[in-house]
Amino acid sequence: MHAAARENARGLVPASQKAALVSLLVDEDPAVYQVIRNKLLSIGPEVCDWLRPHTLSSDPVLRRRCLEIIHRLARGRSDDRFLDFCLHHGEELDLERGVFLLAQTQYPDINPEAYGAMLDLWARDIQDRLDRHGPAEAVLGGVNRYLFGDLEFSGNPHYGDNQENCYVNRVMDRRTGNPISLCVIYLFLARRLGLPVAGIGLPGHFICRYQSSTRQVYIDVFRRGQFLSKADCIRYLLQTYHGLQEGYLSPVSPRRMLLRICSNLHQTYSLLEMTEEVTRVQRYLVALAK
Repeated sequence: MHAAARENARGLVPASQKAALVSLLVDEDPAVYQVIRNKLLSIGPEVCDWLRPHTLSSDPVLRRRCLEIIHRLARGRSDDRFLDFCLHHGEELDLERGVFLLAQTQYPDINPEAYGAMLDLWARDIQDRLDRHGPAEAVLGGVNRYLFGDLEFSGNPHYGDNQENCYVNRVMDRRTGNPISLCVIYLFLARRLGLPVAGIGLPGHFICRYQSSTRQVYIDVFRRGQFLSKADCIRYLLQTYHGLQEGYLSPVSPRRMLLRICSNLHQTYSLLEMTEEVTRVQRYLVALAK
């Protein structure tokens, strides 16, 4: 059998067609490029293997377009992994795994294990300077000094117009983010340190709560770990006209936290009018709401 016929029989793209598609990737007509791009994306992951050598081409247009298609296909695979995770795990899902799977839907090449190792290192550094025999505020103060002093984490006042504030890898890289993303990092460190800290989903804001048998302290991670009392939280609810509905001051399950992170991401992409990204995130919301 002829080589091209054998390739077609197996559902593969003949070498001659590959060369033609690659050559058309640099066509100056945007309409032609879009047709070829869509054709390559429809073929699927196998495209990456034969586009990858062209990412080293001397032609900058070919390099850029090959990289974009490879990245897009990698994001598609990451979408599938994240959706599978959402559909097959319950309320007490592994939040750390979930947020890094979400991060890979935008940054498919990141290494979650490396970020986990960074969190391990930060927790060890905190552990070395933590006074566990002091009152709750002293213990939490040690965490705050390291996170907001040594590492210089802070809340980003313009978090709503930049999607990077929603992805935990970028929050760790940039040391700034939105309230829930900063709380997620605080929770990951608290878990490593064995501290009884949970996430509290106030309307329009997100904080953490330290709860022991003798002490309750609310922590506004977005505002550099500011300590709050329950009365402060109630005052916030009344001032923002939300009232004292049951559940506002109760811990949020990991699944509900992941849903809220995706909701924030959906709002940000909507604000930025990134229609394709809005549609992608909508799929996450549907999966998490089941």
